Amino acid sequence: MLRTNGIDPQILEKFAARPGERPLLPPLSSKAQVALMCRMLSREGWNEHIAGHITVRQPDGTVLTNPWELAWDELRASDIVTIDQQGQVLDSQWNTTPAIALHLQIHQLRPDVNVVVHNHAHWSGIWANLQQVPAVYDQAGGYCGAELPLYNEYSGTFEKQDLSRSAAEALGDAKWALLAHHGALVVGKDLRQAHLRVVTLEWRCKRAYEVKLAGGAEPLANDVVEQLAVTDAKGFPFCWEAMARRELREDPSILE
Repeated sequence: MLRTNGIDPQILEKFAARPGERPLLPPLSSKAQVALMCRMLSREGWNEHIAGHITVRQPDGTVLTNPWELAWDELRASDIVTIDQQGQVLDSQWNTTPAIALHLQIHQLRPDVNVVVHNHAHWSGIWANLQQVPAVYDQAGGYCGAELPLYNEYSGTFEKQDLSRSAAEALGDAKWALLAHHGALVVGKDLRQAHLRVVTLEWRCKRAYEVKLAGGAEPLANDVVEQLAVTDAKGFPFCWEAMARRELREDPSILE
């Protein structure tokens, strides 16, 4: 039986529902979790100045998002903005990105998607600009599966709703995509899944670029990658919490 990161899939399933019986993190508000996500992903290379946006749909239908004016590596819980399903700000003096329509359209088209993340990321951005899909060369690059759509119809940024609608529809039921000449897009059912998908995508892209520079190698077979992808479905125990604690050690004010 395949073991993912040395973990039997049955153990992954056991801990997916309760990632830690001990308190691995202090109590976190919904806004604190979004602020932490921004900090965590910024460290992963999703940090192109003030570009990028995260939306997290709440049980009441409202959406939490990062403000346009602030970089991801400076966000605190109190900076996170609540918007309605039309994108109107409900509780903040900050503004939201004009490209927020892309996220709202994905949320509308995909009831299974509660988290949408977009940025002009480092390693995945290289492959988006190459207009190529990187192969998977190691275990950590395969945690979320092999299929990686490439949206290759760049017509400008996503302020215009017809462009964002086209991109949202092109995503289909995929979990992520490379946006040629632009960046990367990742969706998930919750923050934990979206985080794993972002870090897996960046690792996959980084390793593939390094292997390319080294002269190339034989990638993992797709059937092996799909076995590794049990991690995406079951969750990676304790990873989100560990990365969140790292950010809190650096700056406890994130929770303010």
